[in-house]
Amino acid sequence: MPSKTALAVIDQLRQFKEVRRGWLGVRIQQVTDEIADSLSIKPARGALIAGIDDKGPAKPAGIEPGDVIVKFDGQDIKEMRDLPKIVAETPVGKDVEVTIIRKGNEEKKIVKLGRLEDEKKQAALTPKKDGVEEKTVVKKALGLDLANLTDELRKKHNIKDKVKGVLITGVDADSAAAEKRLSPGMVIAEVQQQPVGSAAELQQRIEKLKKDGKKAVVLLVVTPDGDPSFVALSLQ
Repeated sequence: MPSKTALAVIDQLRQFKEVRRGWLGVRIQQVTDEIADSLSIKPARGALIAGIDDKGPAKPAGIEPGDVIVKFDGQDIKEMRDLPKIVAETPVGKDVEVTIIRKGNEEKKIVKLGRLEDEKKQAALTPKKDGVEEKTVVKKALGLDLANLTDELRKKHNIKDKVKGVLITGVDADSAAAEKRLSPGMVIAEVQQQPVGSAAELQQRIEKLKKDGKKAVVLLVVTPDGDPSFVALSLQ
């Protein structure tokens, strides 16, 4: 253990008789080269926010899914694994400046860091955007069979009411989507950080991205239970 970390632990034990670790209340994932290119981040760096805990400190600070944290309390976040360590070692209750990249623009947020008391508190992650539910329409894009969410499809795939977007009903075995482990029952909630409400709308956006010369698209994909993650798929 580095001496700096050991001294911080000793100070907490002396003051509180226990170790208190900082808590941001976010779910994160790695910024791959594909995701970085789609989100206009050069070079690829930081921690991508895939979900926000409704009861965590990040939400009132204005941090949102799709943001990429590149600096926390003056320390650069070069890759995803840097963030949890730095957050945990930051004093609970401290007002921390967080630098994010949102839709290609750098912004700064101030977060009053919470305390990590129970990892179960981080499970309440829900996508914020609402889709528009229409009658079932099946479309095909990116090697995916897509359908509008209906009550019948929700029941069939055990999809919770809080999950909004476009349902994946099939995946081509030889597609990039299959390689990224997308599967029937998952829901696409956003395309390029914008909510999507119907299969037809999603298909139109993909076609437009291709016409605009984009190499990849970033999708916010949600499991039936509401567990979100960002997936980048090639448009080539």
